[in-house]
Amino acid sequence: MKTLNFRVILFIFALIFGIVFSIPSLTQSDEGKKITLGLDLQGGLHMLLGIKAEVAIESRITSMAGSIKYIFDDEEISFDPDDVRIVEGEKVTFELLDEDDVAKVREVLKKEIPGTTLTSKGLIFSLTMTEDEIERTKLNAIQQAVDTIRNRLNEFGLAEPTVAKQGEDKILVEVPGIKTQEDEQRIRELIARAAHLQLMAVDEDRIARVHTMSKEEANSYGDVILKDVNTPQTYLVRKIPVLDGSMLTDAKVGFDENNQPVINFTLNSQGAKIFGDFTGKYVGKRMAVVLDNKVYSAPNINERIGGGRVQISGRFELSEASDLAIALRSGALLAPVYVMEKRSVGPSLGADSIRSSSLALMLGFVMVIIFMFLYYGMAGAIANVALVGNLFLILAIMSLFGATLTLPGMAGIVLTVGMAVDANVIINERIRELLHQGKSIGKSIEDGYANAFTAIWDDNVTTLIAATVLYAYGTGAIKGFALTMSIGIMASMLTAIVGTHGIYQWILPKIDKNKLGFWFGIKAEGKK
Repeated sequence: MKTLNFRVILFIFALIFGIVFSIPSLTQSDEGKKITLGLDLQGGLHMLLGIKAEVAIESRITSMAGSIKYIFDDEEISFDPDDVRIVEGEKVTFELLDEDDVAKVREVLKKEIPGTTLTSKGLIFSLTMTEDEIERTKLNAIQQAVDTIRNRLNEFGLAEPTVAKQGEDKILVEVPGIKTQEDEQRIRELIARAAHLQLMAVDEDRIARVHTMSKEEANSYGDVILKDVNTPQTYLVRKIPVLDGSMLTDAKVGFDENNQPVINFTLNSQGAKIFGDFTGKYVGKRMAVVLDNKVYSAPNINERIGGGRVQISGRFELSEASDLAIALRSGALLAPVYVMEKRSVGPSLGADSIRSSSLALMLGFVMVIIFMFLYYGMAGAIANVALVGNLFLILAIMSLFGATLTLPGMAGIVLTVGMAVDANVIINERIRELLHQGKSIGKSIEDGYANAFTAIWDDNVTTLIAATVLYAYGTGAIKGFALTMSIGIMASMLTAIVGTHGIYQWILPKIDKNKLGFWFGIKAEGKK
């Protein structure tokens, strides 16, 4: 018998690799990486979320007001910052102090704040959003919510949650593996938290009257009344923030001098400059750190603070601080979401699905093995060895990448079994044809693989392209099906073509031309 060739060595290595890295998933061991079961197999949380897109419009108007202040300061345009107002949540009004700045203002705002319409009456200006910009902002709020929620769940450490837009204004969220009420509550709070961070100036001139002031009166001064998150105290702060969370680059949990959890966040270069300029200009005043319209702290500004580093303290529990840091890092929701439908999927349904799917897989696998051996003899047995290696490789690769296995994914594995053996059926038929033509066994094997390769390659590549498109544009169950199909196709190219070819080359001296029925399931005589 010939020594092992590189094809056999590669196949043996792949088989050992597949077996070793499949063990944690097959035994459900706590050690090593393993496949995660999807919502349909292990149960979990299913939610349908609605989104208040109109709030995104209000946030956009507020952002425009903050931008106007920053732009005018940067361009040295004369205006009164206290006269920059938000009117009815629909427009921003401001008044210029120098008529010579009018042309410059029109040019700068057209460039810096696109999608808006600027109107004026004398030196009093109004900035509103165009209808196209309003519609774009609503659509962007929905897509941004999908991306933000997905990022939050991924950072939380959950295995491949499903977050997808459904219909025009709804979001589907499926989180596998959520079994306790406490975990479910944390997930819901993490998803729904707006995480809208703002640094706002305290109105020192009027704060003494905050307890007797109405919301309408506060609004007339360009102020808003906010409550402290830990105490009954209320604050009167300027409605237009100094800066907001869009300028945040990182947020991490830390500990203060009393060993209490705090959140340290870092601003980008623009935010750091605005923050440094503001703290330098308003030494002795207070700045409120506001999160989701609640004041977490309002420290005095003792000196200019550079570097863009800010801290939030609020008597947090460690888990709460961690979740809040995740929400801040992943970005604020442009518009709040609310739960329209919620249900917990029990693991019992998943257990039944696993048993049924496993039974179908095993029955199909065994029947294919029996058929291949009876019809093709030892050639069928060689194909069966490749088929076993293919299954182990699929499980190993999915385990290493921590992929999620869903019910459609199991269907993809079953389908892959058929596709993997199909390659060897084509090869064996080509070999049989050449043996019938009287060619030698070695020549028949080499030409059989050469002739079959083009058809197998074309078939697998086109299927892989379709699976890739399904994975790229599909969601949830469709992704699971496409993933297992893609891995199975690539594994079968190694096992069904390279592996079996190497085995034939290795055992060629042992193949008896007078026993072609045993070796290839035929009775025709071949030549040496």
